[in-house]
Amino acid sequence: MAVVCETLLLQWGYSSRVQWRASQRCQSQRCAHPLFQVSTSNPISIMSRKTFCFYILLACAVQCLVLWPSTACGQQQPGVGVETQPLADFQLKDTEGRSWSLNGLADKKLLVVAFVGCECPLARLYTGRLGELRLELSDQSVGWLLVNSNQQDSLKEMQYFAQSNNLEIPLLKDPGNRIADLFGAGRTPEVFVLDQQRRIRYRGRVDDQYTYGRQRPAATSEELKTALAELLQDQPVTTPVTTVSGCIIGREFSTDTATADMSVTWCNQISRIMQQRCQSCHRAGEIGPFELGTYEEAVGWAGMINEVVTQRRMPPWSANPEFGQFKNDCRLSDDEIAMINTWVKNGAPQGDPAESPPPAEFFTGWQMGEPDLVIPMAKKPFHVPATGTVEYQYFRVPTGFTEDKWVSAAECRADQRGVIHHIIVGIRGQGDFGRGVHDQIQSDWIAASAPGSPPMVLPEGYAKLVPAGSELIFQVHYTPNGTAADDLSSIGLKFIPAELVTHRVYTLKAHNERFRIPPGADNHPVQARQTLENTAELISLFPHMHLRGKSFRYTAVFPDGQKEILLDVPGYDFNWQNGYELAERRIIPSGTEIQCLAHFDNSEKNLANPDPAETVRWGDQTWEEMMIGYFNVALPVENQPIPDK
Repeated sequence: MAVVCETLLLQWGYSSRVQWRASQRCQSQRCAHPLFQVSTSNPISIMSRKTFCFYILLACAVQCLVLWPSTACGQQQPGVGVETQPLADFQLKDTEGRSWSLNGLADKKLLVVAFVGCECPLARLYTGRLGELRLELSDQSVGWLLVNSNQQDSLKEMQYFAQSNNLEIPLLKDPGNRIADLFGAGRTPEVFVLDQQRRIRYRGRVDDQYTYGRQRPAATSEELKTALAELLQDQPVTTPVTTVSGCIIGREFSTDTATADMSVTWCNQISRIMQQRCQSCHRAGEIGPFELGTYEEAVGWAGMINEVVTQRRMPPWSANPEFGQFKNDCRLSDDEIAMINTWVKNGAPQGDPAESPPPAEFFTGWQMGEPDLVIPMAKKPFHVPATGTVEYQYFRVPTGFTEDKWVSAAECRADQRGVIHHIIVGIRGQGDFGRGVHDQIQSDWIAASAPGSPPMVLPEGYAKLVPAGSELIFQVHYTPNGTAADDLSSIGLKFIPAELVTHRVYTLKAHNERFRIPPGADNHPVQARQTLENTAELISLFPHMHLRGKSFRYTAVFPDGQKEILLDVPGYDFNWQNGYELAERRIIPSGTEIQCLAHFDNSEKNLANPDPAETVRWGDQTWEEMMIGYFNVALPVENQPIPDK
């Protein structure tokens, strides 16, 4: 009966591709779970075997349905936890060609085995933490191994990963994901702690600091560290199983092309979706953590791609589809998601290479295309320390323009992307003093760059004016990431002749600097408004908050009292700050009030919250807050009065 219960739980929690070692654990094994324990003093013990089986299976089903959420939630399911039988020995080679095995580490009282991937952002974050914990326990009898089971990670990539992260822990290659199957590992980084008999005593996450697109300022629960401390003291593990956030291990698919459904393959469908929707970021030199240009690059990520598009975590887009239509809406259609679902379900087949589209062409380096002029932020790089807080940095750069310039496109280019959260570049004209931060005319900002934001590319005939003799003011927000860097970011500009300019574009804003967000408030509202003094065309919208930002809405209140929601962002994400370009420019009459309503989550439920006990005010740093509703408007060039700033 114990075997039946355990087998049901195993099959419920993991994909059918995982090869469980059920046959090795069926020998006179008893269920350790409290639901399944039977004693002579328990009334259940005297039930008939048939009735007992019924209740046990019912309990298994309830346990799975109630306590273990579906894999659709985006996290690896907990396994059955501890193992009652030792794991079979195995042998793998590390990046230097040395062999490692369980028997070869028999002298270690405990063994930590962590599954990692070279391109998984969460695995990269936690690899360093595992190294720190190893050093902390260096005087204890603990062995450490890292295992890479991804089919997409080559030995060369693993060697680079080990060198760039200064790994002191052996990094082993698991061909054919045999060892991942042995452990039942599902994601990176998932860790397992084995006792000296090499039974699994803990499985799950390292701690609770990082998850998908969110991170706590520090871990509040260090499950791996706690489990090791308890086992070193010969105590039972308080929490033997925890849920893992991370990248799905890129197991090898075993597709029989003779019998597989080949209606949707990489070559005939999926490669086209990747080109149109994903490769602008997931290609060499761009922000995506891995490339998706070829079948070999993508197949190992098939499971993860399927998960993030089904949950609409990717491509990153936060606007409520009920309000407004936007030119840069990057959401996948339902049909595209269904095709990806089918592709992965059928084993991610490659298909006929003859059906592949030609490679997509992208401008190297600049999303907007090759600029006419590139202006660096300074003459020499700015040094970003490995740790600590860096206040907003401002760099003033003379343009050297002897005549007015009209800018039709602009892109802020981060030199060291890993340590830059955002760049904003504005204009300081001759004689402009005290009109914004560091004499920056905020309504005449040229462009901004933040995670997820596109470059500024204006419609034909539309441009921003940079007067002769102006200076550019770079505002750069650096975020140290553990590695020191020297940054020399820049802005690229595209110009059009003055005689071709039909409309001048201004960046306006509705903002509120006088709010106070109480400690623990989970839905605190803050409002701001701006009235247009001129009839203008509305081009785009760009909401901005920090880590406690929860939602943002723009509403136009027209002179006749009619109201219209222009943009609704119900799930604001500081990590992906999108600008929203209207599919069709809107004429907004003079006297229209643009109202912005933001909500902030200053509670413990917000994993990114720096301090739920703090009263939060306006400030530059991310642990403070901002509430700004930027919007671009355009006026005909003959209508020269500048809108209210």
